[in-house]
Amino acid sequence: MTNSDPNRVLRRLPIVVGGLGAVLLLINRLLTPQLTESQARGDVLGVILSAVLILTGLIWQQVQPRSPDTVKLVGEEGFVLAPDLPEAAKTELAWASHLLLTNTVTRSLIVFYQGKVLLRRGILAAKSEVVPGVILKQVLEKQKPIYLVALKVYPGRIEFDYLPENTQGVICQPIGDKGVLILGANAPRSYTKQDENWIAGIADKLAVTLNSTISNQAT
Repeated sequence: MTNSDPNRVLRRLPIVVGGLGAVLLLINRLLTPQLTESQARGDVLGVILSAVLILTGLIWQQVQPRSPDTVKLVGEEGFVLAPDLPEAAKTELAWASHLLLTNTVTRSLIVFYQGKVLLRRGILAAKSEVVPGVILKQVLEKQKPIYLVALKVYPGRIEFDYLPENTQGVICQPIGDKGVLILGANAPRSYTKQDENWIAGIADKLAVTLNSTISNQAT
């Protein structure tokens, strides 16, 4: 289910008021048996004001940005960490995921690192296993992020079956050269350039922490 545009009423208000004013002026003119000079001047002014309001409303329809339609993602809310992680890594992952979920349109996220799922948080799909498809492999190989602004129009969306089925947008952000931060949004075209830069910064910080803590644990 999509949410309606919260600015819809505001954008249409000048058109409604201008149209109503024009109708009332017409009714007043038709019901007036004898038109006086002052009333004629008032009618002209009223027509101009109504036209300005209608024109303003039409312009607002074009230039005011509309909030993208959002959906309620299908799935259960959860927070799952890999049990064998060092405490420092768990703390860093919890901190980073909380920031992303509370400050961006992200509603579901996964941290995939060294072939394992370290974290799943937000609205979770039934499937927990991540099998890298073409898109995820490309991010891992080239270490460059991929932003799918409207997931439903991409044939490659089928590889993201570990995200809620009605996920609207996806960012795959590399975590160094060993992992990917996968973010699912509840609205298409909703991440801004500033969001993308911020997500990249958080991923870089995660890369440093995970590389040091997991490598130390392995040795």
